[in-house]
Amino acid sequence: MARLLVITNPSAGGDETALGTALEALRKGAEVEVAETSSPDELDDVLAVRDGRTVVVAGGDGSLHAIVAALHRRGELGDATVGLIPLGTGNDFARGTGVPLEPAEAAQAILDGAPQPTDILLDGDDEVVANHVHLGISADAGRKGADAKSVLGKVGLGKLGYPIGALRASIHPKVTRVRVEVDGREVNPAQRAVLMVSVGIGPDVGGGTTLTPDAKPDDGRADVMISRAISWRARIGYAIRLGRGEHTERDDVVTVRGNRIVVSGEKFWTSADGELGGPYRNQSWTVVPGAYRLLRRPTDRP
Repeated sequence: MARLLVITNPSAGGDETALGTALEALRKGAEVEVAETSSPDELDDVLAVRDGRTVVVAGGDGSLHAIVAALHRRGELGDATVGLIPLGTGNDFARGTGVPLEPAEAAQAILDGAPQPTDILLDGDDEVVANHVHLGISADAGRKGADAKSVLGKVGLGKLGYPIGALRASIHPKVTRVRVEVDGREVNPAQRAVLMVSVGIGPDVGGGTTLTPDAKPDDGRADVMISRAISWRARIGYAIRLGRGEHTERDDVVTVRGNRIVVSGEKFWTSADGELGGPYRNQSWTVVPGAYRLLRRPTDRP
C-alpha cells in the first residue's frame, strides 16, 4: 500500500472541508499521515523524517512552491515524487498541468496516477520557480494585490486580490527598459521598453490568467512572452486580447521558447509563483528538465 505524507499549511487559509474530503478519498487506497507546517523550519523538520513517503501538497501554488523549493535545498528533489491536492485560491499550476481541481478527484488521481517528470526553473540565486515568473505590470499587480488578498482572504474572497492589484497597476503602469536574452539570442534590446515579461513552465498565473498558453511543465523548455504594449491605447487592446486568450497574436507581443533566459537593465521586481522578489538589475532563469516527478494520470491534460 502506498505511503503518503500530506503536508498542509493552516495559516494559508485552506478549505478544511475540502481537505477532509481529499483525505477520506486518499485513505481508501493509501496509508496517510498528515503534517501541518506554518514556517520553513517546520517544513524542513517534517521533510527530514518523511521516511520515504510520497509527499502530497495540500494547498495552492504557494504551498507547492515552498515544498518543491525545500526539497531542492535539501538536495532531495531529484529523487522526489510529489502529489498535489489543489486547495489554494489560484491553483494555476494544477490547472495548467491537468491536475483535477475537485479534491476527491485530485486524490483519486494521486492513487491512480504515475510519476510524470516535471520541470522547474532555477534563477541566478538558485531559487526555484515551479510554475511562472513574470516582471513588469504583472509583478506590480502582484505587489499591489498582495495587501488586498490578505484582507479578502479572511472572508473567502482571496481570488479577487490579483484582479484588484491588476486594476491598481493599470491606472499608473510603469514601463521598464530591459534586455531579454533567450539561449544567448537577444529578443528584446535594452532600449526597448516593455510592459511585461513572462517566463512560464506552466501557462497560467493570477487564478487563471493565461500568459504563456503553449507552456507545458514536462517538455524541457520555458515559454517567454514579452508585451511591448506601452501606450494607453495599446494597453487597452492588450488587456482585451489577454482576456480572450488572444494576446500572443498581437504585433507588439513577442513569444519564444528556450532553456536559459536572462533579463538585465533598469531595476525590476519579479513575481515567482506569487513570491515577490527584487529589485534586480540582472536575473536569469534556467530550465531543469524532469527535476522531480508529479503524480498524475497521463490522460489528465490541460
